[in-house]
Amino acid sequence: MSKRVDEILSWYESDNPGVLKNLRWMMDTGALAGTGKFVILPVDQGFEHGPARSFAKNAPGYDPHYHFQLAIESGCNAYAAPLGFLEAGARKFAGRIPLILKLNNSDSLYSNADPKPAVTASVMDALRLGCAAIGFTIYPGSSERNEMYSELREIAEEAKEAGLAVVVWSYPRGTSLSKKGETAIDVCAYAAQIAAQLGAHIIKVKPPTEHLEQEAAKKVYESEKISIATLAERTKHVVQAAFGGRRIVIFSGGEAKGTEAVLDEIKGLAAGGAFGSIMGRNAFQRPKAEAIQLLKAVQDIYRAAN
Repeated sequence: MSKRVDEILSWYESDNPGVLKNLRWMMDTGALAGTGKFVILPVDQGFEHGPARSFAKNAPGYDPHYHFQLAIESGCNAYAAPLGFLEAGARKFAGRIPLILKLNNSDSLYSNADPKPAVTASVMDALRLGCAAIGFTIYPGSSERNEMYSELREIAEEAKEAGLAVVVWSYPRGTSLSKKGETAIDVCAYAAQIAAQLGAHIIKVKPPTEHLEQEAAKKVYESEKISIATLAERTKHVVQAAFGGRRIVIFSGGEAKGTEAVLDEIKGLAAGGAFGSIMGRNAFQRPKAEAIQLLKAVQDIYRAAN
């Protein structure tokens, strides 16, 4: 058994054996097994952005089975998706890869400056489908944030009692933030802290930029000379914000971009101590062979930085 995996599990001092088993299952799966690093395939974009925007670039992606196969063949630690996609392949792929059921989702047919996703699945669904974890999105900065925090509190309590790990997408967004502020270093670090305080085992945030959004925070960053010039420095700071690095923090892949740009970003994240990446469109919008090659290259970067 990996000492690194054991060390990470030791940080979750209140959790029952079921939760620890599922965290271990994810860390002992795929190409990065035993390293404590993660590369997860998330495919919630069909719900969030629509089918053509998500899958037309690579038409096999319309088929839910394609994403199970891609996650397994590329050696991902886990596969995350909404209820329908997981139900469509749960029997055929049962036990072959840890699953994360996304319990809340939004659609792009209606947009709101202060977003709030709908709860679209349950902890019981996750148990029925044999999942290792549930996923839940919060939008710090939205006027609806308090309701999302309350929903997460109830769902996380139920999930942990049932032995499921809790993965939180913590995406700052809302009228209190500028567009640049959504990925500002002070805001991303704050979002990681909020998710950790709400009981997340694994926290997903966006790669932070050098921008500082909050004036009060900016004064502290300047007076304390917090280093944020490089992506590696910013990543280190975000991980530090999640309980001094005692919570697993992974970073989203974002919009589709070229292979070189993806790998350059991953190198910066890995150098800063990121626990891994959760990469959707940059993987499944490529032909499968190319997607597998990219995901394996990402895994190699995290393995080398371990």
